[in-house]
Amino acid sequence: MWFRLLLRRLRPVSGPPGLLSARSARSLSGCPPELSAARVRSTFLDFFRQKHGHLLVPSSPVRPRGDPSLLFVNAGMNQFKPILLGTVDPRSPMASYRRVVNSQKCVRAGGKHNDLEDVGRDETHHTFFEMLGNWSFGDYFKEEACRMAWSLLTEHYGIPADRLYVSFFSGDADSRLPPDDETRRIWSEIGVPPGRLLPFGLKENFWEMGDSGPCGPCTEIHYDHVGGRDAARFVNADSPDVVEIWNLVFMQYNREVDQTLRLLPQLSVDTGMGLERLVSVLQGKRSNYDTDLFTPLIHEIHQVGPYGGRTGAADQGRVDMAYRVVADHIRTLSVCIADGVHPGMSGAELVLRRILRRAVRFCVEVLQAPQGTLASLVPAVAHSLVNTTPTMHQDSVCEQSVMDVINENEVQFLSSLEQGGRLIHRTLSRMDYKHAVFPASVAWSLHRDLGFPLDLVDLMLEERGVQVDRQELDRLIQNDKVKHLSVCQVVLELQSGDRCQVMLDVLSLAELQRLQVPHTDDSLKYQYRLDQDRYVFPACRATVLALYEGQTLVSEVSEGQRCGVILDRTCFYSEQGGQSHDQGYFTRDGLQDVLYPVEDVVLAGGYVVHQVTAADSLKTGDQVQLHLDQVHRLSCMVKHTATHILNFALRSVLGPSVRQRGSHVSADRLRFDFTVKSLSVSQLQQVERCVNDVVSANQVVHVQELPLHRARTIRGLRMVDEVYPDPVRVVSVEVPVSELLDQNTDRQTSVELCCGTHLLQTGAIEDLVIVSERQLMKGISRIVAVTGRDAAQAREAGQVLSQDVDSLAARLTGSAPSSLESAQRLAKEAGVLSDAVDNTPLPQWQRRELQARLRALQRSSNTAVRKLETREAAGKAQALLEKNGRKQLLVDAVETDSLSVVMKTVNQLSSSSPLSHVMLLAHQRYSGKVLCACQVPKDSPSLPASDWAVAVCRHLGGTAGGSALVAKGTGHSSDITEEPKPDQTLRSSSRGQR
Repeated sequence: MWFRLLLRRLRPVSGPPGLLSARSARSLSGCPPELSAARVRSTFLDFFRQKHGHLLVPSSPVRPRGDPSLLFVNAGMNQFKPILLGTVDPRSPMASYRRVVNSQKCVRAGGKHNDLEDVGRDETHHTFFEMLGNWSFGDYFKEEACRMAWSLLTEHYGIPADRLYVSFFSGDADSRLPPDDETRRIWSEIGVPPGRLLPFGLKENFWEMGDSGPCGPCTEIHYDHVGGRDAARFVNADSPDVVEIWNLVFMQYNREVDQTLRLLPQLSVDTGMGLERLVSVLQGKRSNYDTDLFTPLIHEIHQVGPYGGRTGAADQGRVDMAYRVVADHIRTLSVCIADGVHPGMSGAELVLRRILRRAVRFCVEVLQAPQGTLASLVPAVAHSLVNTTPTMHQDSVCEQSVMDVINENEVQFLSSLEQGGRLIHRTLSRMDYKHAVFPASVAWSLHRDLGFPLDLVDLMLEERGVQVDRQELDRLIQNDKVKHLSVCQVVLELQSGDRCQVMLDVLSLAELQRLQVPHTDDSLKYQYRLDQDRYVFPACRATVLALYEGQTLVSEVSEGQRCGVILDRTCFYSEQGGQSHDQGYFTRDGLQDVLYPVEDVVLAGGYVVHQVTAADSLKTGDQVQLHLDQVHRLSCMVKHTATHILNFALRSVLGPSVRQRGSHVSADRLRFDFTVKSLSVSQLQQVERCVNDVVSANQVVHVQELPLHRARTIRGLRMVDEVYPDPVRVVSVEVPVSELLDQNTDRQTSVELCCGTHLLQTGAIEDLVIVSERQLMKGISRIVAVTGRDAAQAREAGQVLSQDVDSLAARLTGSAPSSLESAQRLAKEAGVLSDAVDNTPLPQWQRRELQARLRALQRSSNTAVRKLETREAAGKAQALLEKNGRKQLLVDAVETDSLSVVMKTVNQLSSSSPLSHVMLLAHQRYSGKVLCACQVPKDSPSLPASDWAVAVCRHLGGTAGGSALVAKGTGHSSDITEEPKPDQTLRSSSRGQR
């Protein structure tokens, strides 16, 4: 039954302070005019862009850019973190941002902000939403932000001012934070009455980015759906009638690691207003799901009766809840998958997997929709979010890809439902129903391993009148959270290493700028040349401009101190663009024999910070010579250029739909993640050939700096989602960049925007071998490849293993093994070869072929072994029967090294003499072990086989186990004939049977 259920020039506010505009006053108790969601969004963006000089910045994807602390982009400020932290590349367009407006795609379904379980239960929670925001980075501040907000809401959106309430920060004595009287004064001057201007504390009106970093007081604007009353007491009281619609954050402090607050050198404004909630206000709806953002979707979903908007007990059968869940979740799934987050087994991918399965469950269980319904809603989502996700709407391949991912995962989950149902049935059949408590460990396994939402487990158990052990389940959930947090912490530590000791925060960077410390000139990292096929790297002398101990600026460090060193120039490459940082060391003038190893190189706000453990004292003004590890650098250059060519080869073989999802270049190998289900042996071979054709042609690698807008016009240009500097470096293989700028050219080649260091000619790669290709998750694969000597060694290893497999195949397909020993030897050899093929670096296409051949050979060899074991066991059983007859107790020794033969012999003796208690022992010649096997009649409860085997093997100094009928074990003895006879050991038990 369960499966069927689951199948700074501002237009001032008109009138003197304290008075409402005529437009606002026209309807003090009425609702604002209804606007479409698209019009609401465009009005917001146009207001700030056209009237107040803001730059419109597109939404970033929901996958965070280089921020491991977030699963998803969950606020409008995420993409602007580098500005707020002061770490933005000064060449990046982002460095010039002063006034910005945007509508950001956000997902809150994991981590600190997790609304997943609330979605559908009420009419306001969502996992995906759009955040409208306007920003000032060192431009306007509190007064301008408040006046703009009030003007937009009351004049342009026509919201009656008597429906609005404003909260501000009341101060916090413990934090030594004064009340935000400036904001209170500004709102009073705008005309907000004192009774609608309400003070709140840290929890409600002080915003922080995290445990440390920029923060400040905020002011929020709240809307009363009812109107015509004093609703001040409902503000920040979780009332559905009075809701916050806009939050204006004034970032003026920096929260230090020790939790103290310091004033920021640059004041910023960060505002956020949820589009869905604003649209519900402007369309006069109490539910976000009744707005035109959702009604077309709900109409498409329509399955079981009309949507009635009911919640709680009134929503019998949870039909309306199901409509809301599916409408919300399909938006989240569509946007996330289009942005490169696919359902998987960890992190954001695991969260998306749970969202998808929750949506499938409501489709099948409540709406009784046919399979494929969920994916069929994707085109409707693409149409409704055309201004938010234009790529998905315009690209039919992308739209179809999203649908394919959803359908594949739906099929997998429905299969899991069947498997989970069987597990629940099996568990219930073994349970003692007196307590009617289902084991928490099984419920947790269903959730963790099969992806069951826990409320689905509750539902399936409720049908049988059983409840899960809630206390134990809560403990398992908590343990998992602790484990997840620990893993996340480890990942963060591994990703950052000890960089926290040298990374510069916003105040450190501001101090460097105040002291007029120039940005590091790192152009020498690109200034190398070829001289008779040998790369020559430039020498680099530099001056120490700044030293950091942790985040403290110091003038000198002593021997043994770990420090961050900022030089006026460097030839070292800082880790970025997926390429590992350079290695090498400094020497100090006058102390040339003392080496200062460079352990890490990072870039922050235009400053290159070299992490060094001082081998001797070092102070600002010192002159140093930089010594680059040229072998390491050249290896990274080889891998980086090879990565570009691999990217091009994958598109050439698999088609233009292939998209890069990540890469990493180190001295020993390259890693490349991309969108594809999996590669066949033939495709792997084609990709390798395509790469090596370019390598053998020794094509020239062209690099040219271009304005970003010109670079974007290049046909076939490969870009990943990140903020690029301007100008950008364009890296093209074979075809000069100037030729690619000619729109008439149809030449296809590898061309990418890239800040990495590259070869000047492709021949230095020598060879490329893909040594691994596997699926990270549905739709995302990862390639690992090696080059040069490592590639040659991989090919040699592949040839040797191929010859070994050929040899084994010839021996197995020739005459049948004459003895069990020879058959076992061949089977063991097949197993050893399989391990070698699995774990040795060799071409992945060849690994796949050898694995397939070895699986067939193992089946063949195992069959031969089983036949010979059965034949040998039959002979031994016949000899023992002739020797002992059909005794009630038959204990004897046999000559064999195989436990399987011993067990088969026991089994055949028991078949010939069903009433006999049979035990056989064998002495292994090489190991010195004693093998033991026994079997008792089915109606012999007084002597379980397991007890018998345990008693004998324990006497022989070993262990045993098994069932009441059949058991086996091992012991140790130089001569089993010297041991007490097994029949004597168990004589009392035997008598008990008689």
